Amino acid sequence: MKKKLPLHTQIIIGLVLGLVLGLVIVKFGISPDFVINYIKPIGTVFINALKMIAVPLVLASLIVGVSNLGDVTKLGRIGGKTITAYMITTVVSVSLGLLLVNVFKPGKSLPVDTRDNLMALYDESVGSKTSAAESLKQQSPLQPFVDMVPENVFLATTNNGSMLQVVFFAIIVGIALLKIPKSKAKPVIAFFDGMNDVIIQIVGFIMMIAPYGVFALMASLIVEITGDNPDSAVSLLLALLKYSLVVIGGLLVMIMLTYPLILMAFTKVKYMDFFKALRPAQLLAFSTSSSSATLPVTMRQVEKELGVSEEVSSFVLPLGATINMDGTSLYQGVASVFIAQALGMDLTLTQQLMIVLTATLASIGTAGVPGAGLIMLIIVLESISVPAAGIALILAPDRIIDMFRTVVNVTGDAMVCTVVASTEGELPDGMIRASNPLTADEGL
Repeated sequence: MKKKLPLHTQIIIGLVLGLVLGLVIVKFGISPDFVINYIKPIGTVFINALKMIAVPLVLASLIVGVSNLGDVTKLGRIGGKTITAYMITTVVSVSLGLLLVNVFKPGKSLPVDTRDNLMALYDESVGSKTSAAESLKQQSPLQPFVDMVPENVFLATTNNGSMLQVVFFAIIVGIALLKIPKSKAKPVIAFFDGMNDVIIQIVGFIMMIAPYGVFALMASLIVEITGDNPDSAVSLLLALLKYSLVVIGGLLVMIMLTYPLILMAFTKVKYMDFFKALRPAQLLAFSTSSSSATLPVTMRQVEKELGVSEEVSSFVLPLGATINMDGTSLYQGVASVFIAQALGMDLTLTQQLMIVLTATLASIGTAGVPGAGLIMLIIVLESISVPAAGIALILAPDRIIDMFRTVVNVTGDAMVCTVVASTEGELPDGMIRASNPLTADEGL
């Protein structure tokens, strides 16, 4: 019997072929209409399919996860560990970003004429982001707590941007199931448990088209970011190369140093095994730039490959996809100082500490969808009195950087989930289920 290529290998092939196709079209001046009209829709269908199951997955898995904890005390313990770990990693990531951007000073190397051209080119886009951020800034400091409670739970479940409301409702339902008689709670839990299994199976169906979806996403991305003038896009990326390398370098430090140290301190999991188990989720995070869309695959890999119990993963991961954005927080720290440097502004220590605070709090409200970090970046810029229009300086490479930072977001979620599972004794002695006859790759 001919051996089937592993899923992650198929995804890498799709990613590379999409990149090559996009570059060929740009290089030879071929009309991008075919890619936009006939290839991009495949990627859109793939993304929509993942988003389609995000809300029901979070709802079902959290209700089952909370109700299976047995008592509210255990929920408080696991919840406390999870939120504390997420906040600590977020602060570390922002601080790392600030350290790197202050050492390498990428904003100092941006030519004045390049800055002016970018500001003019993206003026309209900046305006829309600024207006969205302005409405957020005028809200009460307690508005996030107000927004967390849905006035109509059915309306909240129709919008992936309202994921925090779905999380809140699911946790409340789970706690209520712990409080009512077991005879009445059992059929409700069984229903959501069955729904969770059905959704996980649907994930398997969707992952069958993952290589084709990634191919379509990459090909259309390359074509769209170059537009009608590929030379301008190339020169733009070269002008911001130093900034991009600082961000990506910081993200690599988080993945290759910070997370392994935390795993080493709290678990017996070898980081290479952890990385290997998480590859399909990381590749999807890279190609979709959405931690919410990647959530079903992250849960599947953590449970099937790392052996984390469903009890822990169904609580920690949906919460992480909602409030934990290590990669986005690091990017906000670097981008804020980069923009200030490019505009000739020197930030004080107090202002940089404000970046740490604001970026940490903003990560809680950042939706796990492509580009959402830009709106929250404006909030950070306003908090340190840097002109919000300065985001025009970083819009060109943002879509590419978004792909890298989403990988860190997803990896951070899985790392915290593994640590919490280990501290709760919910991680098997073997850790990695290498001998499992049906892995995520082989089962598709």
